[in-house]
Order: sequence, then structure tokens, then C-alpha cells
Amino acid sequence: MAETDEWSANATESLNISLIAPATGATKTIATFNPKFTYSIFGDDERIFGYKDLKINLRYRTFDMRPNVQISYGKKFQSVGETEAADVDATLKEHLPLVAFQPAREFNTSSQSQPADWTPPGSLHSSFDGPDGTYEVWKGSLADPAVRQIVTRVEIMVPMFIEGGSYVSRDPENEEDPWKVLEDANRWTTFFLYRKQTSPETSDKPSYTFVGYSTVYKFFCFRPPTPPSSEWDLPKEEFNLLEELPCRSRLSQFLILPPFQGKGIGARLYKTIFEHYYNNPQTLELTVEDPNEAFDDMRDLADITFLRALPEFSEVKINTGIAIPSPPSGTVPKDLVDQELLRTLRQKTKIVERQFKRLIEIQTMSQLPESVRVGFGDEKKPTPTKQDKHQYRLWQLFVKQRLYRQNADVLGQLDQSERSEKLNEALVSVELEYARILDWHARWVKNMAASSAEDSGSKRKSVDDSEEQGAAKKVRVESA
Repeated sequence: MAETDEWSANATESLNISLIAPATGATKTIATFNPKFTYSIFGDDERIFGYKDLKINLRYRTFDMRPNVQISYGKKFQSVGETEAADVDATLKEHLPLVAFQPAREFNTSSQSQPADWTPPGSLHSSFDGPDGTYEVWKGSLADPAVRQIVTRVEIMVPMFIEGGSYVSRDPENEEDPWKVLEDANRWTTFFLYRKQTSPETSDKPSYTFVGYSTVYKFFCFRPPTPPSSEWDLPKEEFNLLEELPCRSRLSQFLILPPFQGKGIGARLYKTIFEHYYNNPQTLELTVEDPNEAFDDMRDLADITFLRALPEFSEVKINTGIAIPSPPSGTVPKDLVDQELLRTLRQKTKIVERQFKRLIEIQTMSQLPESVRVGFGDEKKPTPTKQDKHQYRLWQLFVKQRLYRQNADVLGQLDQSERSEKLNEALVSVELEYARILDWHARWVKNMAASSAEDSGSKRKSVDDSEEQGAAKKVRVESA
């Protein structure tokens, strides 16, 4: 066992990812980081057997994300019977295109400069200013070879940084050709986020650095005609199914590279994507596939900020005129919040129902009097009035109603006292979570306002202008 451990390397620590930028007659490393997870590549134990001092360097050219793999080690285990060292090279070839395994010398030479006319693939959708340059969002279809090329190059990082993350540009289960272009590639829309800076050597030549990306898939959905009709035939005139049929757009992958995290850039990209589908009449609802906690937090911040900018959202309030039965009847009063208003708002904003309900609860909690609202401050709270307690009790009933409906199958099997106890425990957890989100949101808004003040001279380019600039440009596609 001791000898086995001696030849076993930690895959997560052994793998280093670097971003390589062009420099005058050379290259420079602008960031190096390790993955969070490697179990999808090297197995559940995230170990690589057969090497001492193993180093796997996965380098990326910053503008087109061309990868290059370098593997080195101090010693390699000599095979004994069927026990042999893991074939790291073969394993990585299942996850990276072949261009990643070309000689390092060729990669180094080709990475010393960015082509003068190079731009990211797709069309320029929008841009915003950051503290270290202009950030551009480029939008394209996965059916575009140039778009797909970059996705296949960077997609290995999705399961490395998103637990349970999977590939969308290829089918690993297709044993004959896992890299074959997917038949439904034209249903995938990709949003690339790039940082554009002026090159120190040539002020008129911008340099691009890949920051992150997101992919969105179209699910066509049935929508009955209004008013109801017995005719279900498609229109007789020319009809573009892909662009005109109603759909639910599902955000599948969302990745910001570690060097650019913690700067609010991810929230800006999400906001851009959300607003695109909010303004797209074809999309009925924008959903998110299996979001993790970090994404949920960012999404909450962006969604609540968006909703608070809508005039009608200010009308969302707990109806404090409702009386609570005494003694409790076990029935939640109707219309604690105007249901017709909520239906109209959700349909307008296209936010999926479960997320929308949480946002309404967060908003109505923020309206609670300070005397009863859960918070993280050390300040002494004022004594709650009878009206304060009444509003708080109504809000609790409003949240409990959603919690019960969401967990009815489990809670229905418990007796009344145990069911009440479980609901109260869940309510406390929800209150603390919402208090954290509201506290974070207040600080986030303050920081965004400060950033806007610093950049008061800069304005975001319009979508129309941006797309006009980028629509006609073609991107050179390499062989992998």
C-alpha cells in the first residue's frame, strides 16, 4: 500500500492551467491556476498512478484558446504484470482536440503574436467597461465551425470547475466519432466573453483575452393558439422553425475563468444573456440547468436587481390588511400577495417559476420592518409593534405555503406536530439565506455604483451598433 501511494499523484495538484499571451517576439504567462475537480477525467479518487513528481501543464493561447499539453515527471513506474502507469496522454486525448498535442515549440512560436485582423468568432453583441479594459460579448451558433472550435478547446474546463458539468459540443458516448458535429448544433447559442485591451507595442491593435463563456439551448414548446382554434397546421407561407417557434431557452454552461472571478464580470455576462432573451419574443422562459450554489448567488443578485428596475415590481407587497385566524385554522389566507400581479410579472420577465417565487420572497422580506427582519448587523433593533409582528407573521405564512407545496410528498407523511417543526426549521434556514443575499446585494449595489462613478465617462455600446460592427467578420478556423 505504501509503495502504491508513493507512485500515486494527486491529479488536481499535478494539473496546472496557464493563460499564455503574445509579447514582443516572445510569450508571457498572465495567469496560472489549478482545477477544482478532475474526477471526470482521472476517476473518482482524482489520483494518477505510476509517476513521481508528475506535472501536467495545460497552456492556452489567450485569444483563440488554442491548447498545448506538456507532461513531465521525475520517474515512471515500470510495469509489473498487469500493473502499469496510467497513460495520461491517451486520457487527455479523450477530452482535448489533437491540436493540443502538437510540439511545444510550434505552440510557442505561433503564440508570439495575435493576427492583426483577428476577432472572436460570431458577432459582437455588446460591450461594457471594466477596470482593466473593455469587455466584449460575442454571440454565435455552435453550428459555426469557428465558434465550435473554441468551445471544444475550452470545454474540458467545464467539469474541472463546475461539479457535474458536462460537454455540449461533442458526444463522448459516440464511440465511432465523439467529435462529430451534433445534429442539433444550430439550437445552441454561445456567448463568449473577451477582454479587449490596447497593445502596448501598437496602440491601434487591440489584444483579446478569453475570459469565459456560456451556452444556451432552445427547447421548442407547445403554446395553444389564442383564441383557441381547431386548426393546428403550420403556416402555409415560408416559416423559419428555428427562429420563430416559441421555445424555452436553457442556460446550460456558464464559466468564468478563475483569474477573472470575484470582479462582478460573471454577473455582467449573465445580465447580458438574460436581457437578450428577455427581449427575444420567441423565448417564453429562460431556465438554468442544474445551477450550483455560486451561480445561484450570482443569479439572485442579477435577477433581483433587474426586477427592482421594473416599475410594477414596486407594487409587490404583503397584504397587511389580511387578518390571521385565531386560533390558527391551519389554512393560509388567500392573496397574501396579489396573485394576478405575480402572474403578469412572471410572464413578462420569463423567469422560471421556482426562481421567481424565491425572488418574491426575498423582495417581500426586504420590506419587513427592521424590528422583525433577520439580519447580520450588531445594531440593536427597535421594539416591534403589533403591526410589525403582524406583517412578519403574514410573510412567514407566505413562505411556508411555498415550502409545504414544494415538499408536500414528504411532509404529508408526518404528523401535524412534526410537520410544523420541520416547516419552522426550513423557514429559519430560508430567512438566514435571504438575509445573506440581501446583505450581499446591498454591498454589491454600492460597489457597482462606485464603479459606475469611476467610469462615468464611458458608456456601454448599443447592441445594434455592436452587431453591425461584428456581423460581417469571418474568423479563421484551424484544423482543430
